[in-house]
Amino acid sequence: MNVLTSTPVELAAPPPFRRDRLVHAWIAVKALSDAGDALWTIALAWTAVQVASPAVAGLIVAAGTVPRAAVLLFGGVLADRADARRVMLLCNLLRVAVLVSVAVWVLATPPGVAVLLCAAVAFGVCDAFYEPSAGTIARQLVRTEDLPSYGAAAQTASRLGTMGGAALGGVLVAHAGLAGSAAVNALTFTAVLAFLALWLRPRFRLARAPRSSTLRGIGQGFAHLAAQPTTRTLVIALSGLNLAVGPAVGIGLALRAHDEAWGAQAVGLFEALLGLGAALGALGVARWRPRYEARGAFAALVVQGAGIVALGLGPAWSVAVAAFLIGATAGFASVLLSATFSATVDTAYLGRMGAITRLGDDCLMPLAMAGFGALASATALWVPFAAYGGAMAVLMIVPLSTRRFRRLSLRATE
Repeated sequence: MNVLTSTPVELAAPPPFRRDRLVHAWIAVKALSDAGDALWTIALAWTAVQVASPAVAGLIVAAGTVPRAAVLLFGGVLADRADARRVMLLCNLLRVAVLVSVAVWVLATPPGVAVLLCAAVAFGVCDAFYEPSAGTIARQLVRTEDLPSYGAAAQTASRLGTMGGAALGGVLVAHAGLAGSAAVNALTFTAVLAFLALWLRPRFRLARAPRSSTLRGIGQGFAHLAAQPTTRTLVIALSGLNLAVGPAVGIGLALRAHDEAWGAQAVGLFEALLGLGAALGALGVARWRPRYEARGAFAALVVQGAGIVALGLGPAWSVAVAAFLIGATAGFASVLLSATFSATVDTAYLGRMGAITRLGDDCLMPLAMAGFGALASATALWVPFAAYGGAMAVLMIVPLSTRRFRRLSLRATE
């Protein structure tokens, strides 16, 4: 059953994805930008630790989260009204300006808490406007049936870029300091700017939301979410995709390694296997794409729930296997769900639904982390793994039992 809620107007026929050089180049440029972001994040955190107490350093690193959450819904409204490419151009221009300003400032004056806080907040605000618009670009570039292939390539490239940027970040900040790291990240955003301005042109025109007050636009977004059960299920699924696995990996693996005396190197190995699994899982969509994408994604998340439970049990080798399995199912499911989301959400609401999805993840993750830690403190360590993993597996039964999701396909009607 091919069910799409809106059909974008084709402006220029795209070639098949495997021969789409424009999209391939965009994926590479975006991966380069992700590498720069990872590099900058490490430089910011390292510099914050050098100039401030641990508590203040933590505040600096997290400073962008609050303004991003406060502005994200406004960014979603803008994404549904304005030209997404122009919004992305402006946001990247502002990012370059922030990074150049930081580089010039710290060359003249040693970095302090104030400049680091300002940079983190400015990036958070830019992200809030950039991400909802960037989330609509795939729908403007490739055909519906090519969205899973696009997502698989884009997520894999993004993960590789982030890994490479993180590996380079520590070396660069040690030798070139915050100024050098800011300058390199500015160059990556300049590359994105140039590509957006000179080469990237949408192939499909999306429906635009009518002009109204921004607050009314936000209200209309939530009303649309309440009225559309398919969109609502996808938003909840994508918002909650990390809420079970995030605490299990972020806190749980360290607690297990500490209790079992495996050492910090074991945590690093588990994290590496998870990242490798995620990259392979995303690539797997291109080769073993299921006929019914949503059904395949939700089934993979049931397996992921079992993998989370397994993290809390057994010896180190079984935890390593579980970490790889979680990464593989996460990469596989996120590509398929993101493609289904882009293809089935009414394009006049795509930016706002993406903003709500990101907002849900940002707001609920701290609570999920705190809950996992509290449960681990009050009970045996395996209990929070079982609770979080079991809850994920059980919740996935709801969309799997819905005929609309079982029969939903993004492939072209034959």
